[in-house]
Amino acid sequence: MQTREIGQSGIHASVIGLGTWAMGGWMWGGTDEKAAIEAIHASLDCGVSLIDTAPAYGLGVSEELVGKAIKGKRDQVVLATKCGLVWHTEKGNHFFDENGKPVHRYLGADAIHYEVEQSLKRLQTDYLDLYITHWQDPTTPIEETMDALLALKKAGKIRAIGISNANQAELAAYQQCGVVDAVQEKYNLIERQVEENLLPQTIATQVSCLSYSSLAMGLLSGKVSPERTFSGDDQRITDPMFTVENRRWVQQFCQSIEPIARQKNISVAQLVIAATLQQPGITYSLCGARNATQAIENAAAGQVFLTQEEVKFIDAKSHEFFGELELV
Repeated sequence: MQTREIGQSGIHASVIGLGTWAMGGWMWGGTDEKAAIEAIHASLDCGVSLIDTAPAYGLGVSEELVGKAIKGKRDQVVLATKCGLVWHTEKGNHFFDENGKPVHRYLGADAIHYEVEQSLKRLQTDYLDLYITHWQDPTTPIEETMDALLALKKAGKIRAIGISNANQAELAAYQQCGVVDAVQEKYNLIERQVEENLLPQTIATQVSCLSYSSLAMGLLSGKVSPERTFSGDDQRITDPMFTVENRRWVQQFCQSIEPIARQKNISVAQLVIAATLQQPGITYSLCGARNATQAIENAAAGQVFLTQEEVKFIDAKSHEFFGELELV
């Protein structure tokens, strides 16, 4: 498994990170605790050290599952979680309702200090390797937010600072107050918008990028056919990227790069993850898994190396096919 440093923090983590949003159940059709814990254990066994979670993933459910799974294995884990989506207060801006509870975007110092203690309890640890502001809060000055994060770092409760779902101006404002080690942003071979704005800034300032939705919620796995149906509260029911027409385009893209995967004896999903990791500025690929089989397949992508010609071919095909997609 390849490893890379988180910014300039001195913390090294596996290039494949286990994303645990789906394990929280909400918007993914429920949760299966046994399968989730098995997925985490399988990831660790395969050399995946980076585990990414958040309080909002099931209102604490995902963090609790991760905490159970890593008990006795904490030294094997680079643990990332988040703050800023709260349901204990109505401060900030209302963002959405989850399981009947209103969730607000709020990054005031009072909430950050409260949230970190709740996360530490759920995760059964006394420190976090990477603490990330989940969504940005326009009601709180960034200086206040960063001061709180720096205080937690000084106290030894967090080791590195990250921000997520942020723009260039917000990153610059954080950096004026202290060192930002990482950004976490949506990035995949379909949705590449950060290449034009945020990534040049992170590259220039040696900030790592954790790409989430690396397989576009499974769309780029090559396993989501145009005929597939989704049920329950699965967000893909209403996601415009999952229209039948779009799935046909993605299927054609997957078929176009399949010869490379076949030549390397890997899956299309593994090829897509490997290609993502070789994009300029992308440090880690966060891959969701709900069972051990998925976790093992994702982890293996961290050992795949592509030639420049192969990456160029995949890039060309992604631009060819995904220029046709209607994403909104």
